[in-house]
Amino acid sequence: MHTAPAMDKISGHDVLFVMAVDAEYGPHLRRRISPLMTGVGPIEAAVVLTGALAALRHADRLPDLVVSLGSAGSPSLAQAQVYQVGAVEYRDMDASALGYAKGETSFLQLPVRVPLPHRIPDLPAASLATGGSVVSGAAYDGIEAEMVDMETFAILRACQSFGIPMIGLRGISDGVSEVRQLSDWTQYLHLVDERLAEAVDLLAQALERGLISKPGV
Repeated sequence: MHTAPAMDKISGHDVLFVMAVDAEYGPHLRRRISPLMTGVGPIEAAVVLTGALAALRHADRLPDLVVSLGSAGSPSLAQAQVYQVGAVEYRDMDASALGYAKGETSFLQLPVRVPLPHRIPDLPAASLATGGSVVSGAAYDGIEAEMVDMETFAILRACQSFGIPMIGLRGISDGVSEVRQLSDWTQYLHLVDERLAEAVDLLAQALERGLISKPGV
């Protein structure tokens, strides 16, 4: 049985923040939130978050909101800037041989690109494609979404299975030049940390104004 994770109380709401690894969890975020760490990739994100939410449901403590946050790659968006996820897709899924559109999961009846309805005012939104690989250079040519990560779609599916709303926040860590080594990803993480923390502050203000209502409210 998974242990129920700690949640943060943000403007009267129980919020579960979800991140992949400590490298993205810098001093600015550490002063604000205590996230659930899942590890890297869609499989780890789905397994760890589903177990955590099951434990919280068993304790009758499901969060009011889940926030997926961390880094992302993009060849077109401003490096080190933060964007909220306007819509997310699963770039690894390809059942086109069976007549499905690329990115559409067979029998699931979800669109290829799933919109996220909850938005933080004054924070730009961008589309996101989740997959199990690091995207670099020419690999971006086959991806229509504006940014890529390795966890958000899996986190969304876990949230959907428990009926919990989700917001995605991603800071652009790489993408303009080809990723050849670890430092090509980590070089902007200190700025991403600072700007994700600012986005968390905007989230708190939005919750205070009633952007997300508690269940039954």
